[in-house]
Amino acid sequence: MTNQHSSGYDRTPVSVIGLGPMGAALAAAFLDHGHPTTVWNRSPQKADDLVAKGAHRASTVIEAVSAGPMIIVCVKDYETMHEILGAAGDTLNGRVLVNLNSGTPSQARAAVGWATERGAGYLDGAIMVPPPLVGHPGSVFLYSGSPGVFDQHRQTLASVGDPRYLGSDPSLAVLYNAALLDMMYATMNGFLHATALVGSANVSAVEFAEHALGWFMPTVVDSVLAEQAPELDKGNYPGDLGTLEMNLNALEHITQASVEQGVHSDQPRLMKEIAERAITDGYGGKNYLAVFEIFKQATREPPT
Repeated sequence: MTNQHSSGYDRTPVSVIGLGPMGAALAAAFLDHGHPTTVWNRSPQKADDLVAKGAHRASTVIEAVSAGPMIIVCVKDYETMHEILGAAGDTLNGRVLVNLNSGTPSQARAAVGWATERGAGYLDGAIMVPPPLVGHPGSVFLYSGSPGVFDQHRQTLASVGDPRYLGSDPSLAVLYNAALLDMMYATMNGFLHATALVGSANVSAVEFAEHALGWFMPTVVDSVLAEQAPELDKGNYPGDLGTLEMNLNALEHITQASVEQGVHSDQPRLMKEIAERAITDGYGGKNYLAVFEIFKQATREPPT
């Protein structure tokens, strides 16, 4: 199936295994860009809409793997991938496996060995957008693994979004994914906790967002974090404009205010404890970004 979006793209056949919301979006994007697309899912009916758009429904995993040179896997986790593709046997030999599951760096490294034993090229990947944005040119997809495999199939991967190569270490994509989601959840929790805090005084979320997001994004994210990233690499945290000890004072007040207002106080208390540990480790006269040195260490177990 082709349409106006397929111009300028190759027509490499692609097989998509796993047709949850994300897998279905991936298959639809490949179809939209003119790729002969074979699909397989444990529940065959999930392929109905894609078949109506021109996809071929494989009846077995072996049929799906045999249909083309590239297999896109989008299932729950690495264990599920191994379970499903274990039935493919020698069919994987000479093909490229692009794994878009979530998991851990060690699982990604193990998957490379697993694929290599079966004669398959391998890329690990991470999808950084929700299903409705799959197929948009600016949607970010992260990949790591064999540079030769990535270069060979970059154009095909561009059918689903902006393919960004992180390096030959296959664990980098899943590690970046964990790190970016870590930042997202921490930021979301910070906003939600702050909204609950002012909400204790009957301030609406809409009213607070007008002030909070206009201040936080340009002032903190753009101005501070982007500019200070090189200093993180250097371990340079001058306290000329404010020390960690001064910031601890603010964190103590945030914690106390949360308690007084009757909202959940564990999150600010944890931030206060992290700052206290940094001060104990000798960073009290540095600026707040010195807590980065604490985050680089393993968590210390509390004394028994």
